[in-house]
Amino acid sequence: MKGNRKIKLALLFFIAFSVSGFAQMGGKFKVVLDAGHGGKDYGAIYHGFIEKNIALNVALKVGKILEKDPGVQVIYTRKTDVFIELIERPNIANKADAHVFVSIHCNGEAKKSAFGTETFVIGNTKNASNLEVAKKENSVIILEKDSKTKYAGFDPNSPETLIGLVAQQEAYINQSIDLASKVQDNFTEGLKRKSRGVKQAPFWVLHKTAMPSILIELGFLSYKQEGEYLNSEEGQEEIAEAIARAILDYKKEYPASINVADDETPRRDDLGQPATNKTKPAETKSPEPDKEDKPLAKGTVFKVQISASGRDLELKPSNFKGLNNITKDASTSVIKYFYGETSNYSEAKQLLEEAKEKGFTSAFVVAFRDGKKVSVQEALK
Repeated sequence: MKGNRKIKLALLFFIAFSVSGFAQMGGKFKVVLDAGHGGKDYGAIYHGFIEKNIALNVALKVGKILEKDPGVQVIYTRKTDVFIELIERPNIANKADAHVFVSIHCNGEAKKSAFGTETFVIGNTKNASNLEVAKKENSVIILEKDSKTKYAGFDPNSPETLIGLVAQQEAYINQSIDLASKVQDNFTEGLKRKSRGVKQAPFWVLHKTAMPSILIELGFLSYKQEGEYLNSEEGQEEIAEAIARAILDYKKEYPASINVADDETPRRDDLGQPATNKTKPAETKSPEPDKEDKPLAKGTVFKVQISASGRDLELKPSNFKGLNNITKDASTSVIKYFYGETSNYSEAKQLLEEAKEKGFTSAFVVAFRDGKKVSVQEALK
């Protein structure tokens, strides 16, 4: 009898442990690392430096760092030198229901004089150099079988079709820019690399993802000194550390445990597409604080981030669809614009609804303590 009891207790312990383990897995922050090119697609080649190899080495090093954090799950689009179709890369991220998608590449140009790092998010652009980078990365589809069927109506050399790729990622643009800014800031401040900025361009691989997504150009292989750095073990380790740190900093602000009903991250429907809010928002009059709300720590305030842009706009209502009480943060490579300010989270959510009613559908609540940005979860503790 005692033996049976021990077996039952052991079985119950095993089941409880297993359930706990699965629950923890479900709450992990999922990062998809996409090493650009691969296999028959070499990417940029200059001075003997090969983009596909450098991108893979850096992606694996980033993943190794991230995997040390038990709260992170890393998914790779490739871990070896294989050809992955462009269409499959965002599919991997969408099937995993990932929280961020990070595509890693190297740059190159004919004059061999440009150098520096740049990180892209999806967006329209009339800038010739930005479009050229997008065309180069999109052109891999010509190496794929049945590309005319899979990419019907898409011409990688046509700016018109490139510009039509932006709509789906609009729901995630603020978060994408936030992540891209962290990457660029780490490159500039930590590694003293030349920053070419956070930019927007119509990359096919970014527009198909259903989560915040960025494409990092690590530097120019065509500029020999930079190519040597990117091709070196030391350079790749430093770059990987900078990217991993940016992702982990982003995770602190947008953790996997965030309740999507609180509008911290965009909702997704069953098809992995940005979901529209079908419920009518509450009235936009000044709300009464929830009775359950606890007093916040002194110096903690909430704002609604409505936009992030490289343009420095005058803070007047006509520039923000009629919204007053706009502030901005120009301390990073991309200027962030905020609506309202309150120490009460319920009021912050009301401000969020007001911003969305005005057309800022990708707006979300952010928190600051004594002037420093913190996660909403930390602010509510």
